[in-house]
Amino acid sequence: MSGPLVLAVESSCDETGIALVEGGRRIHANVVASQVALHASTGGIVPEVAARAHLRWILPVLDEALADAGATVADVDVIAVTHGPGLAGSLLVGINTAKTLAWVHAKPLVGVNHLEGHVYAAWLIDPGEVEGPGPVFPLVALVVSGGHTFLVEMRDHLEYRLLGQTVDDAAGEAFDKVGRLLGLGYPGGPAIQVAASGAVHHDVAFPRAWLGDSFDFSFSGLKTAARRVVDAERLEAGIAGDTGATLPGPRVAELAWGFQDSVTDVLVAKTIRAARACGARSIVLGGGVAANAALRERLLQEAAELGMPVVIPRAGLCTDNGAMIGAAAARRFEAGERAGLDLDARPSLPPASR
Repeated sequence: MSGPLVLAVESSCDETGIALVEGGRRIHANVVASQVALHASTGGIVPEVAARAHLRWILPVLDEALADAGATVADVDVIAVTHGPGLAGSLLVGINTAKTLAWVHAKPLVGVNHLEGHVYAAWLIDPGEVEGPGPVFPLVALVVSGGHTFLVEMRDHLEYRLLGQTVDDAAGEAFDKVGRLLGLGYPGGPAIQVAASGAVHHDVAFPRAWLGDSFDFSFSGLKTAARRVVDAERLEAGIAGDTGATLPGPRVAELAWGFQDSVTDVLVAKTIRAARACGARSIVLGGGVAANAALRERLLQEAAELGMPVVIPRAGLCTDNGAMIGAAAARRFEAGERAGLDLDARPSLPPASR
């Protein structure tokens, strides 16, 4: 495989990730230090705590990634780093680490949009995996994460047309909120998936926010509806609001299934409709929520009915990691893009934007 060897740094939220990726595809190393356990007690990410954890782990993660790849920084062609969107403090840890490496070792630097990284995870190949052709253009990409939910059309590499995005809350944030309502803990997405798998009757129907013919998404109303349903169920079960007691397991499973089905229905329906409208030849699914089995299976099933291939990275490449940043950075680097040592964090960097 030809192409630049990229050392990529990802620290936009609560995962410290560093990877070495060749040619925008082949993973040589991909090390992630997760903070899930650290934030579980607060039921969500505390920005200052996240930034301090990045400071603690970023150099050990760098050392491990280089060791896994059997490489040194001298072997690397370019340093890449996420510069937005994300938490300001977390982003700055990764950016300053990458800038220091670039300056000390006289390597070019490339800044990457974190959301673009989630799209380019679809091109990644694990060590030992046979290289395939990758997603086919034109394509439609759905990115669903804790902070973002959006659809883009891609006619070629680095060419994006934003089709729709969330007008309020992201799907991942809704999963976390409803997970807490159901007493399932943090993060909500994996917990709701596990609980929903135990549902038997599938007798709960939550509302869908279709927003007319647009490709935009809305999950705020769904969160409100979920609170009302859970409060009503607790009242009927005689559970006081402040006792900390939860609904019986079988009922939690049905509620989890109903919520998950509502989110999945809207995401898949809009993606399939967008693919038809754009004349897409393939669909890409990315972002942390793309690890959800119900979403993956539903999208694969409905796309198969159209004879349209769907590319979904394995679950570990859907959540935040350095390899996806390396995949996107290689395309930017080969297109001639370079960042200066004045590269700064852009916490509110929008989708499909530099």
